[in-house]
Amino acid sequence: MTALFALATSLLWGLADFGGGLLSRRLPSLTVVVVSQTIAVAVLGLVVAATGGWSEAGPRLWCAVAAGLIGPVAILCFYEALARGPMGVVSPLTTLSVAVPVSVGLLLGERPHLLQAAGIAVAVTGVVLAGGPRFGGASVQRRTIVLTLVGALGFGACVALIAEASTTLTGLFLALFVQRLTNVVAGGAALWVSVRRGSPALPEGGFPWRALPMLAFVGLADVAANGTYSVAAQHGPVTVAAVLASLYPVVTALAARGFLGERLRGVQAAGAGLALMGTLLLATG
Repeated sequence: MTALFALATSLLWGLADFGGGLLSRRLPSLTVVVVSQTIAVAVLGLVVAATGGWSEAGPRLWCAVAAGLIGPVAILCFYEALARGPMGVVSPLTTLSVAVPVSVGLLLGERPHLLQAAGIAVAVTGVVLAGGPRFGGASVQRRTIVLTLVGALGFGACVALIAEASTTLTGLFLALFVQRLTNVVAGGAALWVSVRRGSPALPEGGFPWRALPMLAFVGLADVAANGTYSVAAQHGPVTVAAVLASLYPVVTALAARGFLGERLRGVQAAGAGLALMGTLLLATG
């Protein structure tokens, strides 16, 4: 069950990142985040009300609040790093987010079997290569590296915090609602500051209403991914769940290949193969 839900996480995150990337070509990144998360909050509010999730409120929800505050910071750092580039360096480095939940699992006493340890090493290597790292070329500014690492560790912290925010399914719905509501408040404040400084919140043609279904998909897929990861981490080793969930860059690369016709470089194809091999080792281990 752990492998199944963790792989579902990587699929959902990969498609959400792909959709978010497409939308960011037409809308400011902060607007994409705020609108997509607002839709997710509305849907999650209905789910929580229908399942009686309010009864699960407790001290654990502070983990969800913390995740909601860390998330926008991580996203902003990641986008700023992408803007400074090169993307071929920034994107693979985000896989370091897996270090946080893996470390949590190790601190909790988990010790992967030899086959699982080999699968972790192979899968992480494959994910990094699937991002298409550049060897050589222009040097990367230290600030870009720092921003990338802050973003990656922030993503990992959010994943670990949500996994700790609840122990039941209804509690998970409530935790996700609280996290996304905090995301919207923090992201909305950042968007307001950005507009005050002269940055537009919308393109010149106004809000692209045709993009609303895609915005909804991005927000809901991201929420669903957090949910499936939490289930995976609660029903099996966190180390295995975290590594399998980190395969989302492979999904994003394949989606770009399938929908946009982008050709995979040799290193990316090799990375996708290694990631698949690592997945098989983890699943059988």
